[in-house]
Parts: sequence; structure tokens; C-alpha cells
Amino acid sequence: MQKKVFQLLVDNTSGVLSRISGLFSRRGYNIESITAGTTADPRFTRITIVASGDDEILDQIEKQVAKLVDVRDIKELRPDNSVYRELALVKVRTSEEQRQGVISIADIFRAKIIDVSADSLIVELTGNQEKIDAFLNLLGGYEILELARTGIAGLGRGTENVTYL
Repeated sequence: MQKKVFQLLVDNTSGVLSRISGLFSRRGYNIESITAGTTADPRFTRITIVASGDDEILDQIEKQVAKLVDVRDIKELRPDNSVYRELALVKVRTSEEQRQGVISIADIFRAKIIDVSADSLIVELTGNQEKIDAFLNLLGGYEILELARTGIAGLGRGTENVTYL
């Protein structure tokens, strides 16, 4: 099994995300993560999908998604010529004595402490999946109360692969 990151440019219409995810579920394809947001042109939405499977399945996914009516463009975002980022919010239980340890780990990863309460901290971290995984591994000695990860958002480097509609 391997993973591919697909970037879709779709019409910003009601139900478009449901139709795309429905294609995956009907065919039994696996979505590792999916993110969506309006582009600079409000008529379009950019969707980033991380899918897993063998080469044949991943090629089939690309072809099937490209056939959908709302899809204006689909391309693979290859790691060597793309930038990927993910956002994680992590709520960690901390006593007064443990708080500085979590803050120190957050500082190493250039994460932000965005909320402090008497018995917990919420940390915001942005980076690639490996960075977030490494951060979570270092928090292994602490109790993670809640974790929210956005999934990958990505763009290709440079201007040669920009889609103009």
C-alpha cells in the first residue's frame, strides 16, 4: 500500500464534497485525509485528498474523480515538488509542575500555547505529518485529553502547474 496526495479544483456547489466522498465509499477506496476550502475565487473549492492503495487503485481513483461533473482539475501533488502542511490542536492534561515540560516541548517544535487552564494546555502545531507525529511521540509521558488534526493541505511549488479557470 502506498499513499498519494491529490489536489482537486471543484465548483463551489452544495453537496460537492459529499459526491466526491461518495465515489470513494461506493468503490471501497480508502481516504486517509480530506481537506476542503474556498479558493481566492469563491466560485471554486480546493480539495486535498490523501488516498492509499496499490498503483492500480490509485490510478483508478484519479480517473474516476476526474469524471465527476463538479471537478474542474485534478493533479497529484508529489512530495518533491509540493508543500504539505497539517494543523494539530492537542489538549494535554498538566499539573502545575508538568506545565513547563509541555511548554518546553512545544517551544522545540515552534508550537503555540493557545489556551491554559488550571489542569490542561491546548497546543497548536503546524507542519508536515512527520513533525506532528514526532511532537505527539514526545508527549508520550503526558496524558493527551483531546486531539484534532486537519489532514494535509498542499500546493505545488512554482507557477508551472497553476490551473487558471
